[in-house]
Amino acid sequence: MTRRTTPADARLIEAAEDLEHIVQDKRAGWRADDARARRRQRRYKKLLTRQLAAYETDASDAGEDTLT
Repeated sequence: MTRRTTPADARLIEAAEDLEHIVQDKRAGWRADDARARRRQRRYKKLLTRQLAAYETDASDAGEDTLT
């Protein structure tokens, strides 16, 4: 069984297509229908996207401090 997607997995994303490979629903067979599975996947993708944006912001803030 695959492991659940976590916000820490955002550090593994280098390109947009990596998001599709990282987000995996380990309970896909347990979902009541495909619509619920798609919604859950969408939530995981949004979570990782927000986390990735936070990493980028932190990295740019740290870079500005070293330049001044």
